[in-house]
Amino acid sequence: MSHAAAAPGRPGSPAGRPGVFGSCTRQDNRTCTHAFSEDAVHRCACFVGRRTAVRFSSTDPSGIVTPTPTATGGAQSALVAERQRSRREAGVRECGMRSLREPVALAFLRPEGGRHERSRQLGEPRSAAGPRHTPDGDPPPRSQAPSGQLPRKALRRLAAPRTSAPGWDLRGAHPCPTAVVQLGTRRKPIVITSSRQEDRTGPMTGPRRDAGRIPAEVTTFVGRQHEMSQARTLLTRSRLLTLTGAGGIGKTRLALRVARDVRRSFPDGAWVVDLGPVEDGALLAQTVLAALGLDHSSALPALTVLVDHLADKQLLLVLDNCEHLLNASAVLVRMLLAAAPGLKVLVTSRQSLGIDAESLLTVPPLSTPDPDRPPPPKAMMRYAAVQLFVERASAVLGDFTLGEDDRLAVAGICHRLDGIPLAIELAAARVRVLCPQQLLTVLDDRFALLDQGSRAAPARQQTLRAAIDCSFDLCTPQEQWGWARLSVFCGGFDLEAAEAVCAGEELAREQVLGVIAELVDKSVLTMESRRGLGRYRMLETIREYGRDLLRLGGEETAVRRRHRDHYRALAARAEADWFSARQENWSTRLYLERTNIRAALEFCLSTPHDVGAGLALATSLWGNALGAGNLDEQRRWLGQALARDTEPTPARVRALWADGWLALLLGDFSTAKARLDACQDLAERLGDAESLAHAVQFAGLTALFGGDFPAAVRLLEEAYDRHRATADLWAEWTALFLLALVYCLTDNPRASAMAEQCLALCDAHDARWSRSYPLWLLGLQHWLGGDAQRAIPLLQDGLRIARSGRNLLCAAQCLEVLAWATAKDGCGEQAAALLGAAQTTWQSAGIALPGLGRLLHYHSECEARLRASLGDTAYAAAVKMGTELTLDEATDYALGEPPTPPTTLRPAHPPMPLTRRQRQVIELLAQGLTDKQIAGKLVLSPRTVEGHVYRLLAVLGFDSRTQIATWAVENSTPGHGVHHESGSVRPGAAR
Repeated sequence: MSHAAAAPGRPGSPAGRPGVFGSCTRQDNRTCTHAFSEDAVHRCACFVGRRTAVRFSSTDPSGIVTPTPTATGGAQSALVAERQRSRREAGVRECGMRSLREPVALAFLRPEGGRHERSRQLGEPRSAAGPRHTPDGDPPPRSQAPSGQLPRKALRRLAAPRTSAPGWDLRGAHPCPTAVVQLGTRRKPIVITSSRQEDRTGPMTGPRRDAGRIPAEVTTFVGRQHEMSQARTLLTRSRLLTLTGAGGIGKTRLALRVARDVRRSFPDGAWVVDLGPVEDGALLAQTVLAALGLDHSSALPALTVLVDHLADKQLLLVLDNCEHLLNASAVLVRMLLAAAPGLKVLVTSRQSLGIDAESLLTVPPLSTPDPDRPPPPKAMMRYAAVQLFVERASAVLGDFTLGEDDRLAVAGICHRLDGIPLAIELAAARVRVLCPQQLLTVLDDRFALLDQGSRAAPARQQTLRAAIDCSFDLCTPQEQWGWARLSVFCGGFDLEAAEAVCAGEELAREQVLGVIAELVDKSVLTMESRRGLGRYRMLETIREYGRDLLRLGGEETAVRRRHRDHYRALAARAEADWFSARQENWSTRLYLERTNIRAALEFCLSTPHDVGAGLALATSLWGNALGAGNLDEQRRWLGQALARDTEPTPARVRALWADGWLALLLGDFSTAKARLDACQDLAERLGDAESLAHAVQFAGLTALFGGDFPAAVRLLEEAYDRHRATADLWAEWTALFLLALVYCLTDNPRASAMAEQCLALCDAHDARWSRSYPLWLLGLQHWLGGDAQRAIPLLQDGLRIARSGRNLLCAAQCLEVLAWATAKDGCGEQAAALLGAAQTTWQSAGIALPGLGRLLHYHSECEARLRASLGDTAYAAAVKMGTELTLDEATDYALGEPPTPPTTLRPAHPPMPLTRRQRQVIELLAQGLTDKQIAGKLVLSPRTVEGHVYRLLAVLGFDSRTQIATWAVENSTPGHGVHHESGSVRPGAAR
């Protein structure tokens, strides 16, 4: 393409004014010539291209001035260099230009009011009136600058990244903020870059880097490094990303931070539209136009104007709080995405839009520590919920710090509030009048307590109840009933349980699945897969809201009774089907439902007419309770039920028998003897065959624990025959196992055959969970016979099965005997570590040490042998290492694999100490700041900060700045910065 231009002295050029001409070579090798004069500027479409090589000349362009191939190639090289430099230093859009010899009076001018301003030398004040040329029409010499014009050094200072010179207009009409100017006879052009683009938040007049309106942060941003990384990744793959989550979970804050981080990738910037105040879906398009800084004064519909405006734009549009205008928002977003190929949309909503190409990211609660075993104060700051509480509490109470006295209370507060940022901030504001310990005790009525938020916040964010009210108002009546009834569940539930409990008036059984799906979509429920089972969960705060509704609706007792009936039936089915191929599945399911079973037992024991149901429920769980741990809790439920239900029934006989079992395992022999007498007396009165069989087995077990082995053999053989007669397979196997154990401890030659028979019975019914017990017994027998080499593989096999089935009792038994066998094999340190791991597992199972006296004797012998061979110090260190292992880690260690350290910190050291400046950069990265924000805080250039980040990635062995930020959070405490020893840190070399 070409343009005609007039030379000086010809028509089209002002008399006495030298014309300035330029020739452009575009990427497609087409050439055009431009004429520039003092009073007018020709703007060619080719200037919009990213790879334009420009030559300026004042010669007569009677023919088109075509750059030579060498010059064009040089221009392209200059373009590449300029693009790289501008991206690194200023982050502005590239504009590769190369000038030749002739002077140029101006580069680009900014239009105002639809017309170009009077052209002036770049850097000239608006009020300058000095001459631009000498009387002869020549430009002023280099040695003097016209009146009001800055010298060359001043222009260079204006080009610095932090330049902000009031009165000097450095902005151009061209969408690129980089201007190339040649002054005097200087060959090399001066490049002046505007560094204030991100501060211009006016109406969109063209693509600009960092354009847009994003509200500034007024409080620190805590955590969310993983979610930010996920959001950035999803935005590169999808044009529509929706952040969903419960009310107060932090969707808006996360969206604004993501928008601020990625806006440099959008030439037309990132723009935020708050739809919270909008109540009419018909006003959506007009609201978006207003947020973009555009007046809708034309006769065309607002949607048409918006679509036309965004058609050629490359920007990120953030639509905040769309849930109450879901259908209108979905229609608008779909139309805009179809009409504007360069548009990407980031949505925050409690419910997904449900349109094509939508990517969803559920915003989870902030991480919280274990309220029962919180780490030390310094380590607690690794949890985002704790960090948020401490920072917000420090804001209202300047001297607040997390100390040892507050550790348990703060962990409990964060856990009780589910890690919901809004709730934690409201609670932290209360430390002005309540200490953390007092605050924790009054959280039962959290909605009344957390009712004073920021006066400047929207109404839905001023109180915790208001935030949940908004979600409730979005639900249909059926969904509201479902919400209320599902609140009886604790810790999660499956679809079967939901259908059993929720079905009733206003909600049919076949409608429950649809209601659950809608509640998941509205962020009231979350769906998760636990050990291969799909389960639904409700945050405790949302659950408490639903319980209030259930109570007000008068349905609480009826729904809780349906909840109790479901879990009573579930436990009965598990007991009847226990000795089968589904044994591990039942174990897993009962473990997942332990909080619901606990709630059902509480309801039974608090309701006089339901105590019998509670007794049956507690008794049905005894087999699983042996391996699941918490024997003290199980005994407490049985004891309360036996005390309140004194009816002489077979269920009471079985409850006495089960409670006696647990008492013997815990070493409470007096209670066990009392339970045995009551069990035998009641069984004889009832004359029930099954009850009598359980009473005889109980007597044999008591004799075994008492060391009366002959009586134990006689009673257990009788019990075995009685159970076979009643066809109680699980009780039959139990009697057989106990009989084999007695034979093993008395060196009876029938021990091996009896243990093999026990193992064969497990294999015949595919009872894998129970199989670990005869494997342990065979290993024990070989060890007692002096064959440790045959014992160890059997014990390792039993330990593998116990770990997979979460059988804590059998796992502790296997680890204990493995320690004895390893000690005899000469591996003292490993044996001591296994003793420590066994000690931890015994405690998790609720048992201090092996309950049988003879087994306890072997434990003491092993401990004495190891102390003698290792010494007290080495022995104690090895045992301590073992006690710190989890069950999985202890199992790996026992199987010959190196133990995994029980910590998330990575142990590798950097090859060199970090400097003070690098530690400062790390701390600011942990706050989620960009390179430019870090540069502003440290008074550095963005390029210098970028260099620090690259070097930190290499030193710490990480791949991304998000990893640095995550590591920094794990290794820092407020007020102390990144943890370091002698100038070093402890990052991870593993990537």
